[in-house]
Amino acid sequence: MTLRPLAALVVVTILVLAAAASPAGAAPIAHREVLPNGIVLLVAERPDVPIVAVRVFLKAGSVFDPADKGGLANLTGTLLTRGTAKRSGAQLDDAIEFVGGSLEAGAGRDGLNVSLSVLKRDLGLGLELLAEVVTSPTFPESELTRKIAQIQAAIKRSEEDPNTVAARALSRLVYPSHPYGKPVEGTIESVGKLTRDDVVGFHRDHVRPDTTIIAVVGAVSVDEARRQVLARLGAWARPSSPPPAVGPAIASGQTRSETITRDLTQATIMLGRQVIRQIDPDYFPLGVASYVLGGGSASRLYARVRDEGGLAYSVYSYVSPARYGATFVVGAQTRVGEVSKVGDILKEELTRMGGGAVTDDELKLAKDYLIGSFPLRLDTTAKMADFIVAIEEQGLGLDYADRYKANVARVTAADVQRVAARFMASDSFNRVVVGGKP
Repeated sequence: MTLRPLAALVVVTILVLAAAASPAGAAPIAHREVLPNGIVLLVAERPDVPIVAVRVFLKAGSVFDPADKGGLANLTGTLLTRGTAKRSGAQLDDAIEFVGGSLEAGAGRDGLNVSLSVLKRDLGLGLELLAEVVTSPTFPESELTRKIAQIQAAIKRSEEDPNTVAARALSRLVYPSHPYGKPVEGTIESVGKLTRDDVVGFHRDHVRPDTTIIAVVGAVSVDEARRQVLARLGAWARPSSPPPAVGPAIASGQTRSETITRDLTQATIMLGRQVIRQIDPDYFPLGVASYVLGGGSASRLYARVRDEGGLAYSVYSYVSPARYGATFVVGAQTRVGEVSKVGDILKEELTRMGGGAVTDDELKLAKDYLIGSFPLRLDTTAKMADFIVAIEEQGLGLDYADRYKANVARVTAADVQRVAARFMASDSFNRVVVGGKP
């Protein structure tokens, strides 16, 4: 038996996609339509790219986990490819591996994800397998038991990583009354209580066509993609009841601090707060402000904490947007004895961002980086599929790539100072330290 691997085509794919990057005023990044049963179909035709990437996003993430069943969406996602009404998990693996493709599933905060990559000639088979795992998974008891053990082991291992421990604790502080405050994977205890009935019920209640996005990218036309998807998922019936809903995260207005002691010589510091999503025009100057503050080796935090003081192993800031809220994070890793000093520097630099204008050089460097690095998000079929799913799921519109670059280009020093004053007051951040008391 000879496999037909995709790896040899990756370089060609990257070059073709890079050449196909759309200039301003070009055709939309993808075609969009809603199928009769409510599926949103997105198709990005790339005739010269032999690898077809398909992404299915189902609005069934951990935000829908019942309060006493943390990790349910995650467990459901890991089990989707472990057996269907037609094939066992091993048979699914054999079928996709025979054609050198890949078929994977998982879950995040906002949704379940199924990812397919195949050569164009094998798209029909790939979509058959994908449709099976989405609509008719069987969740075998033996696989459930095995996956629970794997997830619990992974959670236990992650407790040894200070960054993961800090991030989980910060989420609890930033989102105290929203599902975003709970870990996607659940806890060792909560996962251990999950049953097959829980998984079956979650799939039944949340996996439905009218909350599904499907992106197809590669050497396939819109007509062919529509025909292929309808042939396999067109009969998937939309429920008569409305889909479950989750409300947006609302900032509490209160900040909290937590120290998690570990027997470590190095400490992790994380500051975080809720901010705005990409639908707010101020998101673009906020992204520029974050880059100036801690986006790279030329940032203010890097210069102050690493270059001048030699106080930290790493220092950074970033904005993390999601469907129901967004988080601004500032962090550093330093020696336990320097936690207080580094923490003071983080606060000072946050205050300075809102108290004075950025320089022309800082502004240009940030904007050039954000605009110049953007095409790297789209340089493979897989990245393109992920991107168009994300902008659809976030409600940003298929012209977002062009708007992003144009809006970043328009950011002024006054814009940066204004949003920094709005979102970077040091006393507006929750604080977590892992590794020792300051």
